[in-house]
Amino acid sequence: MDKRTSTTISLMTCRTMPRVMGEAGVETVEPFQPQRRKAALVLLSVTLVWGATFIWMKQALNALGPEIERYGTFSVVAYLVALRFLIAMVLVAAVFPKTWNGLTSLPIWKGGGILGGLMLVGFVSQMIALNEINPSTSAFLTSLYVVMTALLTVKMTQHPPRRTLYWGVLMATLGAGFIEGPPHLSWGWGEVVTVGCALFFALHIIFTQKLTLEFDPLMLTLTSFIVVGFGSLLLALTSSSDASSMMSEVVNREGVMLPVFLLGLGGSFYCLVALNVYQRHMHPVQAAIIYAFEPVWATLFGLGLGLVPWTWWIVFGGGILLAGNILVEVTSPEEPSVDLSSE
Repeated sequence: MDKRTSTTISLMTCRTMPRVMGEAGVETVEPFQPQRRKAALVLLSVTLVWGATFIWMKQALNALGPEIERYGTFSVVAYLVALRFLIAMVLVAAVFPKTWNGLTSLPIWKGGGILGGLMLVGFVSQMIALNEINPSTSAFLTSLYVVMTALLTVKMTQHPPRRTLYWGVLMATLGAGFIEGPPHLSWGWGEVVTVGCALFFALHIIFTQKLTLEFDPLMLTLTSFIVVGFGSLLLALTSSSDASSMMSEVVNREGVMLPVFLLGLGGSFYCLVALNVYQRHMHPVQAAIIYAFEPVWATLFGLGLGLVPWTWWIVFGGGILLAGNILVEVTSPEEPSVDLSSE
């Protein structure tokens, strides 16, 4: 990780940040200042939608079995990620037209490039590895991003997280990892890729915390979606020997475009706009603990659709995760601050 200029980030306050002119004449807008618990509820709703994305991803991948066999997993998955984020890009530009102003700002592009690059690697690797390992192992290894977020925060801040956050991290990791049963680790390439994916998601949480307090979060959202969308498209084009046929078959395959549109609308547009706007009002470790609820919702949706069998591990994992979040919530001070700095 490269050295960054020291910056003090005050979180979860009710003070209003003034409008200032940033580099390249981009105006840094006043962030929303909701109460911390409101931000927590919004981020919880993000995990609910993210849980549904697991179902939508599996539906799209299952429908594309012939294309995956013919063109390869990487090319097809990269194209799905591209479609998802290009849909979200158009929605952000249409719903928030002022974000277009950020397209002329080099700092906004740099920030969006960091967030978009981390998401690009994380999403593509997650979807590829999902075809190689079982869901319980994937859930456990991906949940390690909660631990990684805490470790990165300790390294990057002068004020490490309070003790109850460490307990919350442990409980969230165990709950998310065991909700579909004990993971059976064999440490093939799929497991290694999933751990790498968890690291990139942890870095995304950390950099979201830093950058959305420096720049307009919606402008960052648009540029990051452009980076992920066109970056994934480039990967799809360069990794396939017959990209035009692959893309045509994917979009015309029955049962693909509806889940892909839902991934763009819900999983990318709603979730990442909400995350960029609201996460900055919370400690990054607490946000990571909330995000660990994603496999709980995914499991419940899977139960409702008959895709996941009922086991008592669901109660065990979900109960520990819920208890960890309650512990963190009831012991949270009103106005903590985090100092993200370089040595």
